Amino acid sequence: MFNLVLLEPRMPGNVGTIGRLAFAMDCTLHLIKPYGFGDITEKEVRRAGLDYWFELDVREYENIEEFWEKNPFSPRHFFATTKTTQNYFDAEFNTGDYFYFGREDAGLPQEVLDKREESCITIPMTNDARSLNIANSVSIIAYEALRQNFKDFK
Repeated sequence: MFNLVLLEPRMPGNVGTIGRLAFAMDCTLHLIKPYGFGDITEKEVRRAGLDYWFELDVREYENIEEFWEKNPFSPRHFFATTKTTQNYFDAEFNTGDYFYFGREDAGLPQEVLDKREESCITIPMTNDARSLNIANSVSIIAYEALRQNFKDFK
């Protein structure tokens, strides 16, 4: 359905939770190293991902360059960031789109955001919170993309 891209995730529980969401939505989960934890089969990842983890379409990459080599960059790649004013609900999503999420402690690097400013999207907040939990952010954007394309799956 969609491609969920985690660049250098730091918390195994978040990866597991996002993996469970990816399975439920029939999305591919792309994990780009280095991780802030050991192997993705660690018990924290498996616990959050439950028994879905081993049925999930999950792909690992050594770095962003390898990812782009195997998944060429296009306008269908969207970057979730707090460093833009373009709200996610104003973007038009299609099946097969790629949604990038950065490290829990730093977000996506500026050089990634600079690849295509028009592809940067944010989740608005009504107060001065820095950001949302990454698993919540992935859920919000992925389900908006599903809402926009739901007729294709009925």
